[in-house]
Amino acid sequence: MLQSLNIRNLALLEAVSLDFEAGFTAVTGETGAGKSILLGALSLLAGERADKTIIRQGAPGCEVEASLYFSSPAGIDAVLADLGLPACEDGLLILKRSVPREKAPRISVNGGLATLAALQRLGELWIDFHGPSEPRRLLKDSCQLELLDLFGRNSGALEAYQAKYRAWRALLAERDRVAGEERLSPDQIEFSRTQLARIESLELTDEAIESLERDFQRMSRSQELIGIAETLAGGLTGEEGIQERLGALLRESRRLEGLDPASGELAGRLAAAAVELNELGGEFAALGQKLHFDPAHAEALAEKMNAWLEVRRRHGGDLSSVISAREDLRARLARQGDLAGAIARLEKQAAEAEKAARKDAQALRVRREAAAKELGRAASGAIAELGFQKADFRIRITPLESLGPTGDSGCEFQFSPNAGEPLLPLNRVASSGELARVMLALKAVLADLDGVPLLVFDEVDANVGGEIGRVVGEKMAAIGKSHQVLCVTHLPQVAAQATCHLVVAKDQTGERAVVSIAPIQASRKARVAELARMLGDRSAKSALAHAEQLLGR
Repeated sequence: MLQSLNIRNLALLEAVSLDFEAGFTAVTGETGAGKSILLGALSLLAGERADKTIIRQGAPGCEVEASLYFSSPAGIDAVLADLGLPACEDGLLILKRSVPREKAPRISVNGGLATLAALQRLGELWIDFHGPSEPRRLLKDSCQLELLDLFGRNSGALEAYQAKYRAWRALLAERDRVAGEERLSPDQIEFSRTQLARIESLELTDEAIESLERDFQRMSRSQELIGIAETLAGGLTGEEGIQERLGALLRESRRLEGLDPASGELAGRLAAAAVELNELGGEFAALGQKLHFDPAHAEALAEKMNAWLEVRRRHGGDLSSVISAREDLRARLARQGDLAGAIARLEKQAAEAEKAARKDAQALRVRREAAAKELGRAASGAIAELGFQKADFRIRITPLESLGPTGDSGCEFQFSPNAGEPLLPLNRVASSGELARVMLALKAVLADLDGVPLLVFDEVDANVGGEIGRVVGEKMAAIGKSHQVLCVTHLPQVAAQATCHLVVAKDQTGERAVVSIAPIQASRKARVAELARMLGDRSAKSALAHAEQLLGR
């Protein structure tokens, strides 16, 4: 839930701090007052791109900050962890975005620096915009199928099908690739076998390659390493080494202990140090001996290293690329003996994969057919409440000629706005007002299935008025029981049913226009005056009386 929003120097708005409540919030104001500034601020926090023109004239930059509360933050915290951002504290998500005029933009999430892509990904989890163009989306087949699958809770079945569909398409692509391969000449086969043998002579594991490179490095610098190890061993245990001088010091420490028994601990520590240094000298000497490579072993090591360097250079530069090249060579050579058989085997595998995908597609189609009946009935009832008493709304499942990314079926929303008229595809019968009401009806039906907590409606009640406006308000209030709803509206019948009410005003009495946003739900007088303005005249008694009546309901 959106808890607070702070905006500074955005467009014509100098500064505002707003607190939000759960439920339905209406945003009203004169046409051109600047209601889009509020939506623009939310869009910025949802990851919309911005340029310097959004900065208020004369200001060094603009800034938008919001706090959002999640009662169950596990989902949002998982995404934050994936993005490398700080988790929510007590369920609180803090988003901040600044656009300076002279510097680079800055984005932070819970105090951690973030990218625009991260903001966009988080935006998908907390806000959903429904603008004036939203009803037009209903004319798209993809949108209709998306809404039907949402209602039918088909996401799991769709994902299972798509996995099998991708596997089938991959096998077809491999078959086509193999079918397009040229048969290798004897010389090409011999060359490929030589390359494969060279790769297979190596142990291709991370540990083996790391050991090979380390041993080769030690062998290449063995003389230098042997010299250093011998110097260290001689310095510790040689004729003029530390150990020789320590012997005299040890004898003196024992004399001191004989004169002063209290110094016995110091003598013991010196003796322990002498033992440790002696052992170190021996270990350095042993290391020097190990670094003496047997000529045959050195030659084999160099040969193996040269082979590794060659295959790495030829096949991609890293271990995974070499392993991939090995598998490709093996498969290609195996196919050369029986290309026709290889193609036949791939075709058989593809046929089996297609059969499995079709089975899942059929199951998905059955689910869609059941969901289509239920959603058609529910949407028809909601559309009737929005003024189409005799309207009919149905969803027809349409077969596809072949399997596609969404299955073997699509859907078609059909609508008849009046009694006696035939059902036709939505794009052939619906006006803009009818589309708006159909979309509102579907949103009301689907509201409980939408997991995004904040729904923003920007004048989706356009082309609606009269008593239907009251029903639209009721739908918004109903959606507000399960979501936080922010609705920009010009209908007093809608605004009167909001729990919270924000008024956007533009003051042009000074030298420059200034926009303000203020909550008015705490003042009944202010709210009645705003509703009366929306009715046509804030000072007319009839408008004020009507506003009181609307608010009283």
